[in-house]
This record gives sequence, C-alpha cells and structure tokens, in this order.
Amino acid sequence: MPAASSAPAVRRLRSRDGLTACEIAAAPVPARLRAHVRSWLGYAEVGAPARRRELPGPSVTVILELGAPLRVTESTDATRWARHAGGFVAGLDDGASLTEHDGRSSGIQLSLTPAGARALFGVRLGAITRRVTTLSDILPRSRALSERLVNASSWAERFALVEAELFAGADADAPGRGSAAAIWATRQIERSGGRIAIGRLAAELGCSRKHLAAVFDEHVGLTPKLYASLVRFDRVIGQLKTAPGQRWTELALAHGYADQAHLAREVRRFAGATPTAVRSAIDAEPRGLFA
Repeated sequence: MPAASSAPAVRRLRSRDGLTACEIAAAPVPARLRAHVRSWLGYAEVGAPARRRELPGPSVTVILELGAPLRVTESTDATRWARHAGGFVAGLDDGASLTEHDGRSSGIQLSLTPAGARALFGVRLGAITRRVTTLSDILPRSRALSERLVNASSWAERFALVEAELFAGADADAPGRGSAAAIWATRQIERSGGRIAIGRLAAELGCSRKHLAAVFDEHVGLTPKLYASLVRFDRVIGQLKTAPGQRWTELALAHGYADQAHLAREVRRFAGATPTAVRSAIDAEPRGLFA
C-alpha cells in the first residue's frame, strides 16, 4: 500500500458543555489530487446524541462511514431521514440538510471540487444536485474500501487507502471528465469570492449565458449565478468560523453584499435559519469539527 504523503495532524477537542469529545485527523491533500479534493479529514466523536444543520458550500461532500451510519436528510425534505451504510455523497445544494447520530460517529469526510466529483463518479453533476446518494450506489468499488477503512489501524493508513483506491490514476493536470470551460469558470468564480459577473465569464469564454448554464448543469450541477452566490455565502461562513467576533455589518461589507439586510436574506436562503441561529450553531461546535 502507498504511504500517505505526510502524517495526519490529530487534535482532540471537547464541546463547550463538556458532553462531547471528538478526534479530528487532518492531512494535507497530495499535490496530484488538489484539482479533485479541496480537503479531507477523519473524525471520531463520542458523547451526547447530536443533530446538526449542515450548511451548503461549493464542494461535493463524500462521507466514508467507519461506524454506525449517520441519519441524514436532503435539503428538499427535512422530514425524511435515511441511513447510508458505508457512506454517502451529498451533491451541490442551495439549502441545508440535517445529520443526526446517537452519541457515536466516525468517518472520513472529503470535500471535492466539481471537477473532482465529475472525474470520480462519471455522472452529470446535475443528476446528484440537492440529493444524498449512498456512495456504493454511485461508486460500487467503495464497498470493499469501506471494510478496509474500518479495519485500518491508523488515520495515516486510512488516508493512504482513500488515495490509492478512490483516486487511482488521478492527475492534477488532468481533472478527468470535466469541461475545460467549467473548470476555468468555477476557478474564476472562486478567485473572485463569488463576486464576478456571469456575463463577463460568458464573454471571456466566447459563449452565450445559456450555453454556459448548460455546461454548468453537466459539470457543476448549479447555474453559474447560483454557484457564485454559494461561493460568497461559504466565504462568510468560513470567516465566522475563523473570526467568530465579526459583526454582520462587517461581513456584509467585506464580501460585497449591498447591506446587512441583503446578507441576512442570503443566510436564510442557504441555511434555512436566521443569522443569529447560524452563529450560535457554529459557536457551539468543538472548534474544527467538519470545518
């Protein structure tokens, strides 16, 4: 088995109420996978039963379960809970979903770029948008991987298994089946923090906005405008996690919203909750959990 490129850094955290302890294993993504994987981390949580609101972002999320499967909803129906043995894929979304466990949860979480998800799964990403899919249904070879991950003796071994068995043949210079136009456009959106004009993207690509939308449906799963809005929202949430004392007016100004009311509407749109509730949920988490 190939060795992990560098040993994971392991942190042990405790929730503010002292009821939950968790272990977070974070490892740098190997250079050859950075066109595919934004981040990956291992987690093991023990304590009180938990229900969490999972906020949307510009990544396709893969959870490889190491213990009892999480119960999870889709953003389109928070009343329908499902378990996904071995793990699941959450496509890009513009709404929050819920996860729940009974006091124990462990696994590996991967945040994939749209190009990485397209290369790994080989499907039109619009087909998995706003959906949570059992991983083995979309990637049958993951069944054997799940067993090997459970039996692995260390986080380093688990990361090495994920790299070797999920991303065999992946190359940073060849993101797979992604459209070059979609890859370029998503990178421009991300570099601008979601503030670039979509008309400008289409003009620079020499295509119509309608054609660009069709490319995004195939290779991203959201319209360019919605993807840009989601990137901007995600930057706000990231800043709340790293600088929790920031005021909403400061965040609105920093990320180009018209005013605080505009940002508040976007928070409700994507999180399905008020800004106050979102900040409280972030503050309540052990620092670094599902970052």
